Order: sequence, then C-alpha cells, then structure tokens
Amino acid sequence: MPITVFLADDQALVRSGFRMLIEAEDDFEVVGEAADGAAAVAALTRRPCDVALMDIRMPVLDGVEATRQIVAAGLGTKVLVLTTFDLDEYAFAALRAGASGFLLKDARPADLLSAIRAVAAGDAAMAPSTMRRLLDHVRPALPAAPAASDDRLEQLTDREREVLEQIALGATNAEIARTLYMAEGTVKSHIGRLLSKLQCRDRVGLVLVALAHGLGRP
Repeated sequence: MPITVFLADDQALVRSGFRMLIEAEDDFEVVGEAADGAAAVAALTRRPCDVALMDIRMPVLDGVEATRQIVAAGLGTKVLVLTTFDLDEYAFAALRAGASGFLLKDARPADLLSAIRAVAAGDAAMAPSTMRRLLDHVRPALPAAPAASDDRLEQLTDREREVLEQIALGATNAEIARTLYMAEGTVKSHIGRLLSKLQCRDRVGLVLVALAHGLGRP
C-alpha cells in the first residue's frame, strides 16, 4: 500500500511542485489538497491519510490550529509542518499541537521524501540541529524541579532510561549508538519500546516526557 499524502498550502505553485515530486515516487500517493487550514481539516475529517504536509501561515485557519484539530480528532493522520524559517515560533507551537516534525520549504527533495516516510512510520522528522534548537526552546519553560514520579518511567529498564536521556539531549540514533556502545538497530528497538511504554506518538513526545522528569537537563 502506498503512503497517502495530503497537501495544505495557500500557494498553488508550491502544492503543484510538491505533488510532482511526491507522485514521482512509487510508494506515495497524493490524495488531496487544500489552500487553507479549515479546508484541510474538513477534507481530512472526510478522508484521513497517512501524512499531511501542513504550511504554517495560511488564511482562514493557520497550520498550528489545523494541526491541533486534526490530532485532537484522532484521525490517525500524522502532520509534517512546513515552514520558511527553522526558528519560526509557530513551528514550535505546531509541535506542541501534535505535529510529528517540521521541515524547511527549501529542503532538498530527497530530505522531504525521507521526512514523509519517517513520519508515516511514526518517527519525528527533524534535522539533529533543529531538534537541539527545539530543546533550547523548551528547556527554559520547564519548572525548576522535575515533575513527580511517573509510573510509566518505572517500567523502563536501565538501558531504556539511558537511551531516553540521550534522546532528550538531542542525540541522533548514530550518536546514541556510539555513546552507549550498541548497534543502531538496537537503538531503534529501544526507541520503539520507549514509545510504547511512555505512550508517545514520536520522538518529540519522548523528549518532552524526559525533560519534564529531569532527564537530559544540562
């Protein structure tokens, strides 16, 4: 089955360019388009898909609120936010609203396709440098003291806790593998178990849980 993709952007030329790029791949299918957030929510409510590419700044309803409504509705559609600026505060707001990642509009075509595949598979789609900037953005807003103990964290093995702390520090899978002396495949297995045990949708959720409980703080 192909990965189904929805395009939400107020610029017709941008949507056309994304459609041409995506439909050139055998494992993708573009199932719809919208020029504003409200139309995107309405269309995805009628026909959910695997991944929605969501522009941040759109008329009627912006990408942040559209993302929040799509996630809250439990449609099963993952949202990949597109933005012009990698430090755009609206992109961070979209992540808090439940987006699975964000990407610059001037990203390489191969990076966009990889990001869509990653989001469809349940991972977060962010460059390591972007993840680290996200951490810098989130940390100042955290309370000085870690949150109270969480039963979910008590389920973790020592190794899983070590992996979670590395994720919260912004490490990539390759960096975690080098630091903890394990294969990347083993890292991915640990992350899969972390997502299940901590009831997180993606890597961003793991970061927020870890930071709230004092893991990965400087």
